[in-house]
Amino acid sequence: MANKMTLKDKITLCDGKNFWETRDFPEYGIPSMFMCDGPHGLRKQENYGDHMGIHDSRPATCFPTAVSTACSWDEELLGQIGAAIAAEAAEQGVGVFLGPGVNIKRNPLCGRNFEYFSEDPYLAGKLAASFIKNAQKNGIGTCVKHFACNNQEYRRLHSDSILDERTLREIYLTPFEIAVRGGKPKTVMCAYNKINGTYCSDHVELLTGILREEWGFDGLVMTDWGAMHNRIAGFRAGCDLNMPGGSNYMAPEVLEAVARGELDEAMIDRSAERVQKMVLEAAEALKNKPPCDYEAHHELARIVAEQSAVLLKNEDHILPLKEEQKIAIVGQMAKNMRYQGAGSSYINPTKLVQPVEVLGEGVSVEEADVAVVLTGLPPEFEGEGFDREHMAMPVEQVKLIEEVAVKNPNTVVVLFCGAPVETPWADKVKAILYMGLPGQAGGEALKNLLYGVANPSGKLAETWPVKYGDCPSASYYPQRDGQYREGIYVGYRYYDKANVDVRWKFGFGLSYTEFIYSDPIIDGENVSITVTNVGPYAGAEVVQLYIAPPQDGIHRPLRELKGFAKVPLQPDEKRTVHFELDERCFAVWDDGWKVPTGRYTILVGGHPDHLVVAGTIEKAGQTVAIPPWQPGSWYEKPDGSPSLEQWERMLGRKYQPSISQKGQFTMNDSLLDMKEHSLVMRVMYWFVKRKATKGVQPGTALYRMLVETSSTNPLRSMQILGGLRANLFHGLLAMANGRFFHGLRLLLKRG
Repeated sequence: MANKMTLKDKITLCDGKNFWETRDFPEYGIPSMFMCDGPHGLRKQENYGDHMGIHDSRPATCFPTAVSTACSWDEELLGQIGAAIAAEAAEQGVGVFLGPGVNIKRNPLCGRNFEYFSEDPYLAGKLAASFIKNAQKNGIGTCVKHFACNNQEYRRLHSDSILDERTLREIYLTPFEIAVRGGKPKTVMCAYNKINGTYCSDHVELLTGILREEWGFDGLVMTDWGAMHNRIAGFRAGCDLNMPGGSNYMAPEVLEAVARGELDEAMIDRSAERVQKMVLEAAEALKNKPPCDYEAHHELARIVAEQSAVLLKNEDHILPLKEEQKIAIVGQMAKNMRYQGAGSSYINPTKLVQPVEVLGEGVSVEEADVAVVLTGLPPEFEGEGFDREHMAMPVEQVKLIEEVAVKNPNTVVVLFCGAPVETPWADKVKAILYMGLPGQAGGEALKNLLYGVANPSGKLAETWPVKYGDCPSASYYPQRDGQYREGIYVGYRYYDKANVDVRWKFGFGLSYTEFIYSDPIIDGENVSITVTNVGPYAGAEVVQLYIAPPQDGIHRPLRELKGFAKVPLQPDEKRTVHFELDERCFAVWDDGWKVPTGRYTILVGGHPDHLVVAGTIEKAGQTVAIPPWQPGSWYEKPDGSPSLEQWERMLGRKYQPSISQKGQFTMNDSLLDMKEHSLVMRVMYWFVKRKATKGVQPGTALYRMLVETSSTNPLRSMQILGGLRANLFHGLLAMANGRFFHGLRLLLKRG
């Protein structure tokens, strides 16, 4: 079809129609397609669109967020969630929904961590692949995001993620690779940020060399909303669809570039063909809408919440509760449970069951046999568009826990939060149950968990440090540029190697029952082990397999996750679990994937401190040279935070920070960058901030999001998101750079 379209129409097809729809061209037989947010449930806005969760959306099932579902360690369960969301998408006329998010949890303060699965690339990738594969079975598309190295909310639209190639490959690209190869998503969303100086939308190596040529991706790449940097470079790189639409962003420049011979029209053809393929496949899928059972999806949301909850402490087996016990229910979250995050993934649930509705009001703390405190992080502490300022819970919440614990020695704390928090009160209470952000059925799930109708089987998908300062990136996160100084030592890879005590380890989670491991067998590169439920309750165990590589060559973590399985078992039931390893499980990146020669120890178990040594595997691999900077470096023996100088030696170059200067401002600069240097931009900053936050209560998560995004959006993103003409922004930019009259002429220019 692309060869029949005019060049102008092909360029237009590669720009959205409005906030959520693609362009329709009836004369070419191309319909428009509706897409919407959807990592944890649909957010279909039919009247007025936005990307911050401001306006109402159609009711849809609100499933637990990724911070919770990752703790299930259950690929099949993630597949069921994906299929359910896809069924609702079909019922609501949505061709592609945006999700899942697989960005690595590099630092616990990232405001959007609740939307991401894990600090471990293997776990994140495998869960995403199952979600994608099952969601797309009936033709509805998914969009894996945000590709790549989008690990902070601060200055996310123009920050530069600076990191070495090994870290990029082993940690930050691996979850995308597993998701793309295993799930085959119809679309991939490129991130806002730069990677080593190049915006993701412009990145030829990322979008074509790695994604398409190396991993075999044959779908469409769309921008995050407002993430397009340069449409000419974007077409060259293989960034196909600019979203949202309506701004005609850089379309004249693209036409001129083709006319001058600077851009091959074939590059526009390939993008137009990918857009056409996506919308036609969606149209076909939406012809036959299978029945959508929202009640069944609510029940699935409850099961997911139950399977994802993590029992962090259970002293004296205080849980499960007994029906005859008198219970005190304490805390605002009993009536107003925190069940989802804020921002673009905010869902209008089909129903919502609060804990108090199923648990009742309870008795007073002094007369209760057990006091249950429901607490965590309020929404204004974490959300899209801003990072957390610290890892502490609100002071009043900590005070509440400690006061209840003094009054009642049998205190149970239930945590609702989208990321780890500091828990200095942990030794003062009997039990801690982590619910994460458990979705619309979280209240029902909580009752079943507390009373033993459901047995907690979740394991942490990220480490919980004792205090924020223990995190290796704490001293330099976040800054305008993302300095990935810690390299491959993210999460447990750092805490293990540096021998740092943590509150709860990656992979940790208790149960009401007990499991033992026996009969480990290694046959070639196949590993098996038998798990037996020796406790009194039916339950499920997450069997985890780690490879401990040799430590006498190129620096490596002490262990890395390379397999897992969720195993349900009745009391006295046993099951043998099998794992098949491949060469990639043993490999490092060294200008390609290479397996260093040596002895690899295989560790298997359900508790990170009690892993069974299944045996060893000898690899007659390749010689991987020790880098000249490694001996004696932080990366050989990590401790605390690496210095700038140590990182630069590892990186192989000096770090040049981004600096905004008057006279050199560009469309990549924001109102925040320019307001101290320009009266015009000060006025604009005040006007945009006031308009963006009109009618919104200060101090709320929504207010924080709006202030942050309105002030830090680069001018080009403001143009795209606002659907405004380029002359307005070019005129303001000229004025900010001291060329007032030239800017005025641009402002008054028509067209």
